[in-house]
This record gives sequence, C-alpha cells and structure tokens, in this order.
Amino acid sequence: MNYWSPGRGVLRGIIAACLGLMVSIAIAADIHVVSSGGFAAAYRALAPGFEKETGHHLVIGWGPSMGETPQAIPNRLERKEDIDVVIMVGSSLDELIHRGKVLDAQHQVLARSRIGVAVKAGAARPDISSMEGLRKALLAARSIAYSDSASGVFLSTVLFPRMGIAEQIKSKSRMIPAEPVAQVVARGEAEIGLQQISELLPIPGIDFVGALPDAAQQVTPFSAGIVTDSKVKEAAALLINYLASPAAAPLIRQTGLDPASDNAH
Repeated sequence: MNYWSPGRGVLRGIIAACLGLMVSIAIAADIHVVSSGGFAAAYRALAPGFEKETGHHLVIGWGPSMGETPQAIPNRLERKEDIDVVIMVGSSLDELIHRGKVLDAQHQVLARSRIGVAVKAGAARPDISSMEGLRKALLAARSIAYSDSASGVFLSTVLFPRMGIAEQIKSKSRMIPAEPVAQVVARGEAEIGLQQISELLPIPGIDFVGALPDAAQQVTPFSAGIVTDSKVKEAAALLINYLASPAAAPLIRQTGLDPASDNAH
C-alpha cells in the first residue's frame, strides 16, 4: 500500500494545480480601455505590470477626450462601444459622469499634465522662458499647430486672446484633430507645436523646447472612470487603483506627467 502513496501525492498536486488554473481562468477578465493621448505613454508603460500581477487582459483603444471626430471618447460611448474604463481629461470625464455614462464612484485622478512646445528636430529653439519670449516666438513663427483637445481649446480661447495675439496668429494657426501635434511638426507642416508634454515627448523627429511659462500654463488632470454599462466593474476598479497607486508614480513621472499620488494626503 505504501508503494502507491507517492503517486497519490503527485496526483493530488496535479489536481490542485489544475483547479487553481481553472479558478484563475474563471476570474480573469478582458478589460476594454480607451485612453486619450495625454496618458497614453504612461498607460503603455504600466499595462504589462497590471496584466502580470492580476491575470486580467487589457484591450486598449485610443481617442481624444473631446471633439467631433468618431474616435473621441464621448462619441464612442454614444455608439455604445464595448468599453469598461475611460482615461481622459478630468473635466470631460466629469461631464460623462453628469450624463450617466460613467460611474461617479471609484473614478480617480491619475496624473496632471502641463502644456509644452516642440519644434522640428534640429530647428532653432525659441526662448519661451518668459511670457514676452513666448509672445515673440508665436508672432515670429511661420506656422503654429495645437491640439483639438483640452490644451488646444485653452490656447485658442483663453491664452492667445489674453496675450493679445489671437488675431495676429489666427491665419497661421491650425487645430489638429485626432493626431499628435508633434507628428505634424516632425513632418515640417508646422514650425511650432503646442500640446500636453506627455503627448510631445514620445514622438520622434521633434525637439522638445520646454513647458510654457507658469503665467501661460494650464495644468490638466487626467482621470479614469468605470463606464456605467461595464460588465467587469470589479476588474475595472482594480485597474484604476493600480494606475493611481504610488507604485505607478515613477513610470508616470518618466512620461512627462505629474502623478496624482504625489499630492495624496
């Protein structure tokens, strides 16, 4: 009888392992995420760690936080696309919560972003360290590009009028829909590009000049929320907590964002 004991132990181990695998498979979820460009680099850096740690699988899509393009996150939700988590500009997320598209509970600020300036790689870098320097740079530029999302709306409707240059630069300025501004600059289609720093840095073919002066700056929060119709809300909440955790902060910071956890009390 003792002859069979080791075999039975091995068999019990195999059965236990199989049961554990079955449970793991049963609870693993596909989490459909749509992120705006401002958090894209941070998301790409953090996603593999979340999948490895939890066993959940992330299905990612990209789209701006606002605007008229079909890819814009509000438009995708109107079409009832299969989305569980959205990552976008905080004010746009608040609007979706108000409209009942995203749950009020468990939404969190992940990071804060500043607006920066880029030129084509190798081009002369203007001095934007002061408001006067920025003004001269924009007036001297042959062409200017900015985003159709939060940063571009701020620039075109608030900052440029406040600086008194809106009319002077209107004919040479272009709002770019559904494409990183830095790509337009890299192709030589705009001499100066302005967008969230985190959206400028990953694009090859440009030189990052720097952030706008504090007096011209708008700090934009990027937040994550769970879509009301999501069928994997618990897994979605795990993802948001992971992205907002202090452990995620170093990777977020490397992409040009200020992690929200830096300001946590």
